[in-house]
Amino acid sequence: MKPLGPIPPGFTAKDGELAIGGRTASALVKEARDTPLFVYSRDMIASRIESLRDVMPKRLNIHYAMKANPYAPLLEFVADLVDGLDIASVGEFERAREAGYLPREISFAGPGKRDRELHAAIRAGVTLNLESENEAERALTIGKQLKVAPRLAIRVNPGFELRGSGMKMGGGAKPFGVDAERVPALARRIVEAGANWRGFHIYSGSQALDAEAIVEAQGHTLDLADTLAREAGVGVPHLNMGGGFGIPYFDKDTPLDIGVIGAALETRFAELPETLRDTQFAIELGRYLVGEAGVYLTRIVDRKVSHDTTYLITDGGLHHQLAASGNFGTVVRRNYPLAIASRFDAEPEEVVNVVGCLCTPLDRLADAAHLPRAEVGDLVAVFCAGAYGASASPSAFLGQGEAREILV
Repeated sequence: MKPLGPIPPGFTAKDGELAIGGRTASALVKEARDTPLFVYSRDMIASRIESLRDVMPKRLNIHYAMKANPYAPLLEFVADLVDGLDIASVGEFERAREAGYLPREISFAGPGKRDRELHAAIRAGVTLNLESENEAERALTIGKQLKVAPRLAIRVNPGFELRGSGMKMGGGAKPFGVDAERVPALARRIVEAGANWRGFHIYSGSQALDAEAIVEAQGHTLDLADTLAREAGVGVPHLNMGGGFGIPYFDKDTPLDIGVIGAALETRFAELPETLRDTQFAIELGRYLVGEAGVYLTRIVDRKVSHDTTYLITDGGLHHQLAASGNFGTVVRRNYPLAIASRFDAEPEEVVNVVGCLCTPLDRLADAAHLPRAEVGDLVAVFCAGAYGASASPSAFLGQGEAREILV
């Protein structure tokens, strides 16, 4: 038997079933007309953002990292709750505009921006987080062609990383950002060229559950921004401090203590150096804002026994929930939080493997999980499905198609 990850708080049973937003799983599936289905909770997203506001310094803006979940109704909902949006492509920019975000609220990061993407961003007034000197020169050239002063910041590749993070975004050779020692010269070049200088973007890692590690990284970020500003002889209008706030996916994971982070930032903001006194600060969060607010519902279409092992076979799988299958960067596969949604308040009574419908042994949703007995037709719920689910999974694989999505 292998443990399941912790089900996020806020989910309850109604008439014996999992309830999301006060509605049963079966009712939501009926409304959507089929499974598989992603369900996102408005209340849980709003509560998460409110809890951040309560503990973070008032001068700290909260940005939503759109790559976590670009579902249009969710984007529109979040627009009224956050201060900015971080995108990584023109496709995301177009979705952001459709959702009502203003260009001045949007920043655009990511290596390999094409000229047409730079052109669209500069023309609209989006802030570009530059990833290289070459990209800076292309942006300045396009700005001259458009007779527009482009809004330019530098994404810095710091010499440190976020301890315990799931993905290291800084420290050593990276495709992301400009190495810190080369930043001052580039900042001077941007200012002297007449661009609208917007400051720095410093992102050192993601999916960290250790508050002290995040406090340490944020401290290094503030120190580095001060050093770069002094060496370049420029101000720092805006500092995107990155994110890194993680959520519990696996057994023994514990929730991040955001109160510790907020208190440490309050202390640091009270002692800012002259270079950062007038800086607008922001953190960039995606998974932390929406990850635990999403549930993936999939229906059991077969129940079989092979060599004394019971398999529950669903109509979903890794083509929608790549991360839950263990194929999205994890080295050792562990079980996500999962439940029999149709029997949410029932006691576990059997050990089963829950698998998807694809013709590959990689399509696993739970290994040796202790669950209530489930039959064909019952619904399975995979939790922590609000981030990097529908848009980060190979929905075209084997022609299975996309999952449905609803915001409740």
